[in-house]
Amino acid sequence: MKIILILVMLFLGGCMSDDTKSPSAAAGLAATSAVVRYQVTDVDRAVRFYTERLGFALDLQAGTELAAVSRGDLHLLLSGPGSSGARPMPDGRAQVAGGWNRVVLYVDDFAAIIDRLRAAGTPFRNDIEHGTGGAQVQIEDPDGNPVELHEASEG
Repeated sequence: MKIILILVMLFLGGCMSDDTKSPSAAAGLAATSAVVRYQVTDVDRAVRFYTERLGFALDLQAGTELAAVSRGDLHLLLSGPGSSGARPMPDGRAQVAGGWNRVVLYVDDFAAIIDRLRAAGTPFRNDIEHGTGGAQVQIEDPDGNPVELHEASEG
């Protein structure tokens, strides 16, 4: 319980005020930082996916309930079934993984990353799309949460 309180203070503390000296600022996150939460069914598996396949760093983990990973300025909370961020809504709706909202990761060596992800058996939602802004593709983490990989066009 103490760990959960510390996590709340670190990641959400001060988010309702203008005080950037909140506990979240002490952890490198200001009250103006953006953090994305994904619901996952297995925190350990999700941590392995994001750190081993997509280059995230593990910032902290609270057992099987919650982990925080980061890649550059993106901070991602991975909420397991026992976390407070996964509790049902007051009307009974369950918070579940998946959907279409997604984080977008900008990458430099698109082809090599795609090859590595395919070789690792990562599910792809679509074929590579090419447009005026570059190339993109959607993959899924082990719980069906989408991640878009995008490589900007050279021109």
